Parts: sequence; structure tokens; C-alpha cells
Amino acid sequence: MPGAPPVFSIRFTAMASPCEICLAAGDKARARLMARQAIDEVTRIECKYSRYRQDSVVGRINAAAGKEWVDLDEESLALFTYADELFRASDGLFDITSGVLRRAWNFRVPELPAPEVLQSILPLIGWQMLDWRASAPLRRIRLPRAGMEIDLGGFGKEYAVDRAAAILAMQGVRHGYVNLGGDMRAVGPRPDGSAWSIGIQSPRNAGETIASISLESGALATSGDYERFFECNGRRYCHILDPRTGQPVEGLRSVSVLAPLVTVAGSHSTIAMLKGDAGLSFLHESGLAFLAIDQSGNVHLRHQPRGGKVIPTHDMRHFD
Repeated sequence: MPGAPPVFSIRFTAMASPCEICLAAGDKARARLMARQAIDEVTRIECKYSRYRQDSVVGRINAAAGKEWVDLDEESLALFTYADELFRASDGLFDITSGVLRRAWNFRVPELPAPEVLQSILPLIGWQMLDWRASAPLRRIRLPRAGMEIDLGGFGKEYAVDRAAAILAMQGVRHGYVNLGGDMRAVGPRPDGSAWSIGIQSPRNAGETIASISLESGALATSGDYERFFECNGRRYCHILDPRTGQPVEGLRSVSVLAPLVTVAGSHSTIAMLKGDAGLSFLHESGLAFLAIDQSGNVHLRHQPRGGKVIPTHDMRHFD
């Protein structure tokens, strides 16, 4: 297209992932300035909700487990409200208290945890046990048992993508995308009007692309059993764990979902993985477009979205 602005790529690292902001701008200096504001938002969210920081919202809640309440601001309340929606919509499978299972599982070595170790951790899992108040002026939360933890890793990165994309849009960006570790949100098509082409990784052959998805707007997120795993006695054990049993899920190799928000796409792809053999039915009921690969390597997809049961994000001020 004559006169179309050039496209610039700004790469950075956040949330332990390789990241990229790609956008069209008049020059590189302008592109970096606009990207900087979006990157600052990603950094803000990482600092505020990281489980590795004692001064983060998550760190303070975990440190107070079994003891006192922790007050919540509006943004944190919106995130915990969404976590509650996910817990209910997944029949308890998407549970932000299940991160304690990392005490039993180490996916860097092919070693199964002892059954007694898992059994000692399972009583610490259960979003339904939390005490929390969502109405002003007492917006607060408390973990009732010492040793319990919350972890927003299940949708925190996706939330950061949505916020970064919103920052770009507020600056007038109309052509570009945000990519945090493979979770993507398009802020309009390429300057010539064509879609961005996004490759979907093979869940069994590293470096191989099995499909390409066109994205002009909206979001794409993928969950799979190949991101962190080990094999032991001929069986694959992946990092996506069933909070009821503490065991890795089986049923689907990977799930990619298209949705208006990355938060929505990512939570639906994760829940589909958690549901195992019932994951495909969940995806069909959601009405969202998706591409899934089952354990036999068969591809299941829906090209276009239709009406369905999409898990809502109630407070859109924070998600977009």
C-alpha cells in the first residue's frame, strides 16, 4: 500500500518469557516510545502480582495464609472475581490455589513424586475454601490454612497482554500486535490491510509448525502438554496438573483458541486441557474458534466463532 508506515519490532523479556511488540509507526523512535509505555504496563503487572516478590499482592496474601486478611484494590478484585468465574465454569479444575503442587513436581528431572507427598499437599488446594469479600468497603481476601498459596500464573501473562494492547490502542496504534511468550493480541492488521500470520507449533516435533492462523484483531492463546514435561516409563507427564488428584492431565496435546481478549482465549485453552477427554466438548460449547490436537494426533477445529458459553470478564475497565 503506497504511503503505508513501516513496521517495527521491539523485543524484550518479561514473566520469564521472550516477548515482542510489533507496530507500525512513522519512525523507529516513535515506535520505541509507544512500545515503552506498553512494556512498562507489563512490568507493572509482573511486579504487582508475581509470586516471587514478597511485596506483591500475591506475595502478601500468601505470607498471611492462615492468619490475617489482605485488602484488595479494584484491579485485584477484578482478577480474583475472574478467577472465581473460571473455577465455577471449569467445575473446580481451574484453581489458582493449585500452584502449591510445584512442591511435589519438578519437571526438570524425570522423577515422580511420592504418593504421600501429593497427599500432604492436596488439602491445601481449593479456591472454595478462601474467605473473600467483594463489596465495598471490605474488599479483602484471606487464605484460611497455613501453607496455602495463590498463583495468578494461569492468566496473569494473558492479562498483561490485554493491558499492553490497550495501552498501544490508546496511543493511536492501529497496526500491530503484542506477543508475550506466545500469547498474542492483535491491535489491527498489517498496514496494507492483510492479517498477521501466526504459526502453531507441533506438540511433538519442536521447531515444526503444524498450522498457520490469520489474525487481524482479537487474540490467540495456546496451551499444551509440550511446554514443560518429562517422560518416565513410556508415559508423558506435563506441567498442567489436575487440582483434584495432583496428577498431570491427559487427553489433548495442545489447544489454540481465538477470542476477543487473550485472557479469555488463554483461560479457555487451559480449561480444555484440564478437562482431558471432555475438553473438545467444552470448546464446542464455548462457541469460540479453536484448533485442538488430541492424543492420537488428530486435528479438531472450528474456523469461525458462534454463540456459546464464553466465561465472562465482568470488569472490562481492567481487562481492556
